[in-house]
Amino acid sequence: MEFRFSGTGDSAQVPRFGCQCPACTRARVFSNHQRGPCCAEVSVNGRRYLLDAGRMDLAHSCELERPAAILLTHYHADHVQGLFHLRWGTGEPIPVFGPKDPNGCADLYRNSGVLGFQPGLKPFRALDFDSLSVTPVPLNHSKPTLGYCLDDGGTRLAYLTDTLGLPLETERFLRDWGPDVVVLDATHPASHENPRNHNNITQALDIITRLDPPRAWLTHISHELDAECLANGVELPPKVRMARDGESVMTAGRLETAS
Repeated sequence: MEFRFSGTGDSAQVPRFGCQCPACTRARVFSNHQRGPCCAEVSVNGRRYLLDAGRMDLAHSCELERPAAILLTHYHADHVQGLFHLRWGTGEPIPVFGPKDPNGCADLYRNSGVLGFQPGLKPFRALDFDSLSVTPVPLNHSKPTLGYCLDDGGTRLAYLTDTLGLPLETERFLRDWGPDVVVLDATHPASHENPRNHNNITQALDIITRLDPPRAWLTHISHELDAECLANGVELPPKVRMARDGESVMTAGRLETAS
């Protein structure tokens, strides 16, 4: 399995429009500090699967390598906006899976084009895609939202964004399932004491401590968290790191990373 962070930002992204904070100023000068809409992709045995579809260059990347399936965490615009262009493409339908949400986003259901929307996924019921098993798990958010537990037979990776804490049944499942890698929402800095819909970094690290995976990455990161890291530094446990756009997690028996 190769897991790649296509985007690691929140809905405002980094740099945030009009913001002159140190993190946004840095990102305008150094593109490696920019953060696009939170999404990822997984490649297993030559097949590519997308986790969310918020990038506006999605149609271009799908022309270069057509995905075997798209897995949506939820239907907020920053996680599906790339589909509005992609849907008018041609060729075989691309299967799209996600939570049961009768509203979806705008007219995606009604005018789906090349997108083959599948029935809403049932939590904790695994889907098998050739060499990849995918188990959806419920998350805490303002719309119906799922995380995805990916298993290629050698490594288990849990992708958990967008969420504020974890539902009790999801945390119990994860403890029994035993992920090798956890990718977790850490939108807000520690100074954001009353978050809604997303973890602050303190909450995210508490969850990682309870799950105790060998490796963990933080994603869905706001410019405020980047700015706080610049100002004060953030001490992370040795097994935890903040993800960057374009970073890959290579898993083949043992865990390695490459940018």
